[in-house]
Amino acid sequence: MARVGVLAVALGAAVASATAAADGAAAPPSFVQQALPAAALLGQGQMRFLGLRIYDARLWVGPQFKAADFGDYPLALELSYHRAFKGAAIAQRSIDEIERQGELPPAQAQRWLKMLAALLPDVQSGDRLTGLYQPGQGMRFWRGEQPLGATDDAELARRFFAIWLSPSTSEPGLRSALLARRLEGGP
Repeated sequence: MARVGVLAVALGAAVASATAAADGAAAPPSFVQQALPAAALLGQGQMRFLGLRIYDARLWVGPQFKAADFGDYPLALELSYHRAFKGAAIAQRSIDEIERQGELPPAQAQRWLKMLAALLPDVQSGDRLTGLYQPGQGMRFWRGEQPLGATDDAELARRFFAIWLSPSTSEPGLRSALLARRLEGGP
């Protein structure tokens, strides 16, 4: 069994792991509190690739949130990066993940890629990006406490957050960690 684990890492399998439960009482950033006054931390996890920490993720939701219908509820997802990435590379990887989950016409993929590339900045280790999803309205982004921009493309917003929250995500371990309290029947 140890060989399987080593082989998975050698092949580039991404690994997500839940972080300490002690962080469960963390307060959301002030702009999340303003947009989602009743938001609470639902779960958190870590994205790894080839054993390297890529980012830590935290998910804030309101009390009515249902994981099975995540696209129907406002939420905020925070990614704290441990590596540097170009914004254009983050945008491209996002489109790749969106395409992996379902049909995306090439013209739409290009339009969305352009929109995401305009919103997502280059990041360095220690940078924190937060996305706020508003169903039917779109999404907004921040780096730290600084607003980056928004899009009112509701379908792009839903599919963007599906990268992490859809049952068909490429990272089911990270999804489980983000939804841990809801999946376990918690608050």
